[in-house]
Amino acid sequence: MAEKRDFYEVLGLKKGASEDEIKSAFRKMAMKYHPDRNPGDKDAEEKFKEVNEAYSILSDPEKKARYDKFGHAGVDPNAGFGGGGTYSGGFGGFEDIFDMFGGMFGGGGRSGFSRRRNGPQKGRDIQKHLTIEFEEAAFGVKKEIHLTKYVECETCHGTGAAAGSEKRTCPKCGGSGEVFTSQQTPFGMFQSSSPCSECKGTGYIIDNPCPDCKGAGKVKKTITISVNIPAGVDNDSIVTLRGQGEPGENGGPAGDLYIVIGVKPHKFFKRAGQDIQIEIPITFDQAALGDEIVVPTLEEKVKYKIPPGTQPGTVFRLKGKGIVSTRSSRKGDLYVKVNLEVPTKLTSKQKKAIKRMSDEVDISCYSKKNSFMDNIKEIFK
Repeated sequence: MAEKRDFYEVLGLKKGASEDEIKSAFRKMAMKYHPDRNPGDKDAEEKFKEVNEAYSILSDPEKKARYDKFGHAGVDPNAGFGGGGTYSGGFGGFEDIFDMFGGMFGGGGRSGFSRRRNGPQKGRDIQKHLTIEFEEAAFGVKKEIHLTKYVECETCHGTGAAAGSEKRTCPKCGGSGEVFTSQQTPFGMFQSSSPCSECKGTGYIIDNPCPDCKGAGKVKKTITISVNIPAGVDNDSIVTLRGQGEPGENGGPAGDLYIVIGVKPHKFFKRAGQDIQIEIPITFDQAALGDEIVVPTLEEKVKYKIPPGTQPGTVFRLKGKGIVSTRSSRKGDLYVKVNLEVPTKLTSKQKKAIKRMSDEVDISCYSKKNSFMDNIKEIFK
């Protein structure tokens, strides 16, 4: 079995990264390897699982502390450190080891890593993909999305108890959600904890559950949410809706909703950051003599004069005709590439006209051809 990679390495971070850095890296990596964006790609699927596992550890302060101290062993249940249960060798969990050596580390008493099992917990974050038109990305748009998620039960208002009743504090654990046992060891008295079997770690008991949510305090429902997509978004841009995720537990805040943007390609324009590009065909006489051409932009049609002797592939810039930045009011530019179109299916009369023109135009008018012919002569001299 392959050795697990370092969780910080999986997310592209250095040890000691902040909570915001961890969350930002997770969003980026989760988008990159999400199964919806990599259908049938087993390698991407495995990496997505690896990213989720890394985030589940590093986003939890308690698990992160264990991982920073002991590596993978600190969060592996089979190694005796994970899950908050008992140690496989008969001793206590991770916190208990700190209890035993608390004096050495200057801690005293139970470890600072211990926390109430029924404490407030933030709700689950949700990710939703939304595809919009090119113009909608450029100018911004208001969209309504349909989302199936857990929401607070309207009948019991999230308490889980039926009308006229309340949940009561668990008499066995006193509302802590965990029970402690003490064991005498050669190193002294050792204390371990485990989830309370009476309340299943919640800290309270519901004698009369709500008939709609069955005591869970939340129900799954399809809702409609209005989203304002700002001007300038691009593929993989993220619009964050705070508190629109799933409900928190035990008074914790709701999670967040992350809208991942996908932009449909345009018929004419291509995008490069805030700049856009377009290719326009021109005729030989337009290129040779110069002309005023019509250039479409995202907002209007503008006229642009191309100079005489314009070469195929020449690129002109129309300043400020691109897409606005999401971080400022600055607009990108529009780059117009002109391509020479050679006529096809000529009539006999048209062919003769072109031949007459060719006879009239001296080869000296063609600087590139002249230079090329001179080089050929030099090679075979």
